[in-house]
Amino acid sequence: MKIQAAIDRVPLEAAIELVEQLQAADIIELGTSLSKDFGLASVTETRDLQRAGKLLADIKTIDEGEYEFRRYFEAGADILTVMGASAKATLDICYQVTQEFQREMLIDLLECSDKRIAAIADSYPNAIYGMHFAKDAGRVTDVAGQIAAFKEKFPEIRRVALAGGLKLADIPALKAAGLEVAIIGSAITGAKEPALALKTFMEAAK
Repeated sequence: MKIQAAIDRVPLEAAIELVEQLQAADIIELGTSLSKDFGLASVTETRDLQRAGKLLADIKTIDEGEYEFRRYFEAGADILTVMGASAKATLDICYQVTQEFQREMLIDLLECSDKRIAAIADSYPNAIYGMHFAKDAGRVTDVAGQIAAFKEKFPEIRRVALAGGLKLADIPALKAAGLEVAIIGSAITGAKEPALALKTFMEAAK
């Protein structure tokens, strides 16, 4: 299982420092707040920093898909996010651009109904489908059970990520449930020693 360390709600200078500290992560996420506050600079200022894994910009595209994906891929992002609630045409063009750049796309399923997920489940075979427990909705219990139920309901979806208040104690069960990417925010970036916190998560995931 991969660990995605999510950096959010900090100045760009602090984000750069965190990328340098978290270079061992499988994926480093530049959160939505960074893309909104600093735009393409959030990618261009961090893309060349030493890191072992990939750089994800959580831009949460919901329209203007071709323009946004091209701009952020050209800036240096390895993975971009699009909302599952977007128009099918938006998802299609985002996937097309992703394939053209030979990068990756994560479909954020926040507030997507089962009917909506079923409608897009087999359309983007190389995409990561991201289950997203909304921050505003609070902590979800039995996160591993949620993953197992999701995979049983949508067996055609091969790649699954999960975000939403995940803790170290969740990792073994999530790994056993077949989760591909665990997205960790404040439990890593808010720790006194982010690099040490990341190491602990990485060890649990392997």
